[in-house]
Amino acid sequence: MPVKFRDYYETLGVARSAKVEDIKKTYRKLARKYHPDLNPNNKQSEEKFKEIQEAYEVLSDPEKRKKYDQLGANWKNGAEFTPPPNWGGFQGGINLDDIFQQAGRQRGSTFSDFFETLFGGMGGMGGFETPEGARPRGGGGGRASRAEAETELPLPLEDMHRGTTRKLTVRLGNAEKTIDVRIPPGARDDSRIRIPGGGPNGGDLYVRLRQEPNSRFMVKGDDTETEVAITPWEAALGANIEVPTLDGKQEIRVPPGIGSGQRLRLRGQGLTLRGGGRGDHFVRLKIVVPKQLTDAEKNLFQELSKVSHFNPRNGSN
Repeated sequence: MPVKFRDYYETLGVARSAKVEDIKKTYRKLARKYHPDLNPNNKQSEEKFKEIQEAYEVLSDPEKRKKYDQLGANWKNGAEFTPPPNWGGFQGGINLDDIFQQAGRQRGSTFSDFFETLFGGMGGMGGFETPEGARPRGGGGGRASRAEAETELPLPLEDMHRGTTRKLTVRLGNAEKTIDVRIPPGARDDSRIRIPGGGPNGGDLYVRLRQEPNSRFMVKGDDTETEVAITPWEAALGANIEVPTLDGKQEIRVPPGIGSGQRLRLRGQGLTLRGGGRGDHFVRLKIVVPKQLTDAEKNLFQELSKVSHFNPRNGSN
């Protein structure tokens, strides 16, 4: 009977002419959205993630994508096709129904089992991304092989700065495996950690770190920056104020006459550097005017307006 297959291009929402870079970018966006770790107890997101993973597995690999494109409409109809010479050790035509039935005889088999039988390698790793250029090593014809795999781990900025250890649960086929991942101090967004033997069949696992959004600090290279509000009189007269840093609150001196938007630098209080030392921490000041005034405050401002010659519109001071 005919077998209906998903269109991998539709699954990722990319054109058939899409470049590998665009496919990878789209995959990462969707993977972050539907990743099981970010959608606990959500079966719909879990199934969507598996579909995305499987589609990316094919479309990100030039050889597999070529074979997929060659099937055309017959891919959905389940008709026979003739593979390239000496491909996978098969000779002549292959009936997709037969392969699907063969995969179905195995306990717990899934669409990924069919995918692995057809293409070899590591179909449907569930939560892993095969890095560009990675190739399965070892047997072919659907046999298990050692291969590199990659997954993402979102972390708060503070944990990447100080270092930490996290437990990461990954899926290897139908089984789950919990791995302790040690994040060294000074890790950066998009950096990778290699875990020897943590991947499928004893291959290596690469954990790509993703910095979670931070409402207090902005990262600029090795430096951090935060915005702190001050009053008009603190800006005019100068003041000692508390500001947030990666190491907690710290008191700094605001010099008299500072303008809104100006920055103060705290040397050596930015991000940890892998080679030793730290970047700088910047405090951007924002002058905030009170929206409501008491009678006493209003009288003081009125008195100030009478005695002050300051006019910012003509440059006088």
